[in-house]
Amino acid sequence: MRIGILEPGHSPDVLREEFGDYADFFETLLGGAGMSFIRYDVEGGILPKSATEADGWLITGSRHGVYEDHTWIDPLMQFIRDIAAAQRPLVGICFGHQIIAQALGGHVEKFDGGWAVGRQTYDSASGPVALNAWHQDQVISPPAGAKTILANAFCRYAGLQYGHQTLTFQPHPEFSSQFTGALAQARGRGVVPDDLLQQVHANLSKPIDDAKIGQQIVDFFRRSAQHV
Repeated sequence: MRIGILEPGHSPDVLREEFGDYADFFETLLGGAGMSFIRYDVEGGILPKSATEADGWLITGSRHGVYEDHTWIDPLMQFIRDIAAAQRPLVGICFGHQIIAQALGGHVEKFDGGWAVGRQTYDSASGPVALNAWHQDQVISPPAGAKTILANAFCRYAGLQYGHQTLTFQPHPEFSSQFTGALAQARGRGVVPDDLLQQVHANLSKPIDDAKIGQQIVDFFRRSAQHV
């Protein structure tokens, strides 16, 4: 199965040599499942010519907000709608989660409750799920027909599923605890409140369910491909 990774952003320059880029994280998370990958630098203005260039699509995180005025935002939202029209499976993480919701009729904004950073616990139908997060923006109202599959008191719409075709998460199953700790050092100071950064480092040794959600994404791609 060929997965197109749409990159609306990249990992911080100071961390990329040691940890890799966001697309690398997803290739590791989903690797070994018989998938191949092709990348598109959306932030650099590169989009696929057709939604059928890949069997499935994944939109990564980004330091940008979906409401910001970048020349590639509207084309990316149109491409999301093209993917929906072509009935190709689509996964979105963090920024990807948000822009898919916005493109399909939902609303995203900078949450007045502040930041969620580091290990967070969410409710799901199968029980608690722990994942690393890094966001202030969030989906405030999801599109019609989207089912909430992950939530907590801070983020009501942390996971959404749109029928058999689209699956999105606000937290980062692709973020290791090591990368999250380094991100707190590189991007957190002076931006995220100090007490939240202290919690990030205090929780780095606690387990996260990245493998569980990674398998959920793999299973979703495989099942959704049967409907194409």
